[in-house]
Formats: sequence, C-alpha cells, structure tokens
Amino acid sequence: MPELPDLEIFSRNLEHHLKGKQLREIVVKNPKKLNVSVKELNLSIENQKLINVSRSGKELYFEFENKAVLSFHLMLKGELHFLKKEESPKHSILEMHFKDGSHLCLTDFRGMAKATLNPAEDPAPDALAKEIDEHFFKNIFASKKAAVKNVLLDQHVIRGIGNAYADEILWEAGISPFSSAYKIPVEKLKDLAKAVRHVLKNAVEQISKTHPAIISGEVRDFLKIHSPKKTHSPSGVPIIIVKTGARKTYYTEEQEIYN
Repeated sequence: MPELPDLEIFSRNLEHHLKGKQLREIVVKNPKKLNVSVKELNLSIENQKLINVSRSGKELYFEFENKAVLSFHLMLKGELHFLKKEESPKHSILEMHFKDGSHLCLTDFRGMAKATLNPAEDPAPDALAKEIDEHFFKNIFASKKAAVKNVLLDQHVIRGIGNAYADEILWEAGISPFSSAYKIPVEKLKDLAKAVRHVLKNAVEQISKTHPAIISGEVRDFLKIHSPKKTHSPSGVPIIIVKTGARKTYYTEEQEIYN
C-alpha cells in the first residue's frame, strides 16, 4: 500500500503534469467505487479547470476552479497511469480526460480503490501536521491500551502512516511496537513525535531523489528495518519479524517495551 511519502511525491508530480488543464470528460468504469452518482460527478467537475493536486493522509485531492474536490484513495493495490489516447487499461475504475489530450486513469485489479466527490473534512490530523508533537501523543495515548503500532496505524487517530513506516518510526524512537500506548513515558513521546516527522520527511526526500517521476507503486529499498532484504539494523542488531494475519511487524531488541 502506498503510504504518506509515496503519495506526497505522487501529488507533486500529478500537479506538475495536470495543474491548469481543463477536464473534458470523466469516464467512470466502476460506479460502485464512487460516493455519488456518475451524473452528479459529471455535473460537478466536467469542463472545470484543475487548479491544485495535494495529499491529505493517504488520499490524493484534485481541486477544481469551482471548488469541487475529487479525492482518490488507492487502498492496497490501486495505481495511477498517464495514458495515450488509444489506451484502455484493465481494471479501470475512473478516467480523467483533459482537453489537451492528457489522460489520467485510476485502476485496481482488486477493485478496492475509490473516488470521493467533495470528501468531508477529517478530524484526525495528517501525520506531518504541526500539531503532531509529544502533547498530541500524550492526550491520544492516555486512554489507549492497545499496542502503540496499532494506534499509529489507526487512520481515525493520525492519518498517513502505514505498516512499513510505523515500524521505521518506532525503531527510530526506540519503542517496541508491542508497547501499550498509555504506558509510554512522556520523554519517549518526544522521541516518537520527532521520529514521525524525521522518518516521513526523509522518506519523501529519498523517493524524490531515486524516483522523481513516480505516480504509482511503493519505494522501500532505503528503509532501515522494514525490509525483507535486511537481516540487521544499522547498529548491527538482528531484525525480528512477527506475522499477525496478513501484516508483518519488523523490530529489534533495541526497542524498549512499555507494558
């Protein structure tokens, strides 16, 4: 699943290619993945100029000149494609055709990716919001007995962090992913807040350097802990992998557990 750093680069590249272009037509191949009727979507954004592409949490926002916003959530395997006019990709959910001949398509072979017209404002902050500090975590964790990793993955608490980056953040902060959130001391919450910002911003920089034009997929080769290709952390401690359902957690004995 693309996480915050991937989507941040996607949004920048999409804005570079599409900002200022007028939407000629929107073709919906899977209406079930829309929150409104195809007719309402057409009336809202067809013939409108795209003025901004941004990211919020794990969603991409396409804002048009009439203030209408269309958001994409790629879910686990959704992808975006720039297309030539004659192309018609498999597993298409929605296609945006611009008057200059540009085409952007949202696909998902699992059929899970979705589009939302004028999404409601989400009360949970983005992981890179200024408010994500030790005070935020102190207030949030006070009533959370769940494992800290599960809390970080809860998009109703903080938006944008997925499985891989949760492991990276917790390793950098020196906190075991199995710690009870409410048991983590305040001084470690400072480390956690710093790790959230540093890990995510560094990932954006790394992806931008190695895959500057990317609009789909995941780039993970620079990760320090969450990598099946690595056996030890940068400090030489063995990486432990625990599988829970379909999710794997990567961590080391360097991380202190609070229970």
